[in-house]
Amino acid sequence: MKFKYKTIMVLFVALLAACTKDFQEINTNPNSPETTNTEFLMSEVVVSTAYAYQENAVGRRPASAARYLTLVRNTGYDLFDWGPVDWDDIYARLSVNKTFMETADKRSENQYVAIGKIIKAFNFGYLTDLYGDVPYSQALKSKESNLIYPEYDPQQAIYPDLLKELRVANDLLKGAVPEINAKADVMFKGKALQWRKFANTLRLRMLLRISKNYSPAFTEMQEIINDKTNFPIFESSADNAEIPYLGNLAGYSWPGGPLAMIDFDYQKTKVSKELVDRLVQRKDPRLAVWVEPVKSTTGSTVDPNKYVGVPNAIDAPSAYNGGEDHVSVFSSSFFRKNGASSNPLLKASLVTYTELCFILAEAMQKGKLNVPGETAESMYYKGIKESMSSYSVTAPASYYDQAIVKYDGSQEQLITQKWLAMLFKGAEGWFDQRRTGYPAFVTGPLAAGRGIPKRYVFPDSESAKNKVNYQKAVSVFGADKETTLMWSLK
Repeated sequence: MKFKYKTIMVLFVALLAACTKDFQEINTNPNSPETTNTEFLMSEVVVSTAYAYQENAVGRRPASAARYLTLVRNTGYDLFDWGPVDWDDIYARLSVNKTFMETADKRSENQYVAIGKIIKAFNFGYLTDLYGDVPYSQALKSKESNLIYPEYDPQQAIYPDLLKELRVANDLLKGAVPEINAKADVMFKGKALQWRKFANTLRLRMLLRISKNYSPAFTEMQEIINDKTNFPIFESSADNAEIPYLGNLAGYSWPGGPLAMIDFDYQKTKVSKELVDRLVQRKDPRLAVWVEPVKSTTGSTVDPNKYVGVPNAIDAPSAYNGGEDHVSVFSSSFFRKNGASSNPLLKASLVTYTELCFILAEAMQKGKLNVPGETAESMYYKGIKESMSSYSVTAPASYYDQAIVKYDGSQEQLITQKWLAMLFKGAEGWFDQRRTGYPAFVTGPLAAGRGIPKRYVFPDSESAKNKVNYQKAVSVFGADKETTLMWSLK
């Protein structure tokens, strides 16, 4: 799951120079280098977080677990034959973010301390969502405390602390806060209100995720909804926490575009039958945007239709339905692009308004949340329409009148539509599926007995080098297997 990039400093200098024509002016004063240090670190942690998260969403385990794609070569991910997964890349980002926060704190720049807290919560939240119990309170202390082998914290202790960090970040950014350098803020252009919206929307995502075992979850969600002055949240897709791709070098191009196709080779990656069938069944207009029709329906052996997905975890997937010409791939006109210049809709997304609509719809459908002027049904439709809009698609009224789409109050219907909307949006499709059981996938005969993974197995380096703390953690957490349930899922 490593985010592969060259020298990180070079990457971000190049990125920001391209994004903002005056960036050089704020970063090349030899007489006062400290005046730009915090801003540069902020840009680094924000962009590296977004790009790594998006790369994982497209070409790696989360996309296979969410059954968006089918691998017809190098099928280990597809068969859930994952084994231990390294986490050094996430801790590396967290280490840079820690330096960012400490630098901001020394300079009394609370606006950057707040942003650091948000990025910390996002990365640690993702880490614990992937693994369960992880090093947290003792992590990143090798320099000041010479603590090389940290203990693991239980997820039930990590999550409340991250939620607290997000609340504090929101409070720090209230009112007349010091200026956030707009030229260095590659996500929100220096707008403190947007960072607050991100923090509180992320809180809502996290609260719903742990609501099964965190008793204050819906109370805290309602507190946010009841007071949008103190707890602003996303109000449209214009608020989305996302960053465009420049598309001029592999390191900051869309994963799967011509410059960055190493991990998402379209010759070995096909659209899954799970995704195609659900789109076809709903006559969903996003199908034509996301998926290419087969090259030929003549000579197909199983499915003669225009769009054909490949089942997951089958024997000889490359030969399915007669082979290459008779199965669908992801759209070259949409996905096989490098960045904003060729497709401005391809962005590295952290949290979107579309997702928020479905989060609120689910909580309302459970009878646990009230949103003034809205119902679970209205938020459900808003989520679908917002997703359509984000792909420049408008579905006809007949789409919503179909029995399979028309709101029926079931969790399966809601989560399935959210799953469609979350295509390549982080690991959300996988995380929702493992939490709710929907959509109910056919995992495939070669993955029989494994089922959809519930987590990543801890890195090999932990059992080898941090053995005492690793064994202690496993004795509490449970067997270090992909099937072991973390606290939030029990």
